[in-house]
Amino acid sequence: MIRRDSTGDTSGLAWFKSSYSDNSDPGDCVEVALAPRTVHVRDSKDAEGPRLALAPGTWARFVSYASED
Repeated sequence: MIRRDSTGDTSGLAWFKSSYSDNSDPGDCVEVALAPRTVHVRDSKDAEGPRLALAPGTWARFVSYASED
């Protein structure tokens, strides 16, 4: 489920990358920002570009699926 933040203002979000991100190319990753009811995801190469806003449960299921062997 994709949700929109009620204010629509994402300027105050604290974005971070995974500790598994390859440091040889710092722009080659996605960044995540956590809000109380939403997990925001963006491409680190295009910080002003499109973003996903996901419900926390949806993000948790994605991470679980992506980390399976």
